[in-house]
Amino acid sequence: MARRPQELLHLLTRAERLSVRRVRSVLDEFDCSVEAWRVLDLLSDGQGHNMTALADHAFLPAPSLTKLIDQLVDQNLVFRRVDPADRRRVLAHLTPRGTQRWQLLVREVRADWARLDAALVLDDGERLEVLLDRLADALDGDATAQGRTSTGSARVTTGRAERSVGQAR
Repeated sequence: MARRPQELLHLLTRAERLSVRRVRSVLDEFDCSVEAWRVLDLLSDGQGHNMTALADHAFLPAPSLTKLIDQLVDQNLVFRRVDPADRRRVLAHLTPRGTQRWQLLVREVRADWARLDAALVLDDGERLEVLLDRLADALDGDATAQGRTSTGSARVTTGRAERSVGQAR
């Protein structure tokens, strides 16, 4: 029997909050917020990303992302460049120091999460990832189909109360 939507939402919220708490406990040792880690992670592909993509990936509103990027620039972890394809846009990139910081953080977070392997057998973890991805795609597709956004694409944002938790440093 399928769970009621509110039960599923409760389980997902609980798992997300506990996951973030666990990651935050590792990142706190390096004076890094979860949002900064998410930004560094997206930029680690070396492609450079615009502010909209970074805001979506970090689950931050644009003004908070701008403040976070400013801080990462001040720490010499990120630099900005004008997008050669569209000079009106700015792309963010990792500096060599930012790449080293990201590698350190990823190594530490992965080591911490490896301790969960006993609880989530490899097949279960992979199945969970597939199911969560499928759920997100279904919810995203449903929101788009119902025209919930003015741009025609669904956007996941955090609520006002959630934004204050784990503020960018």
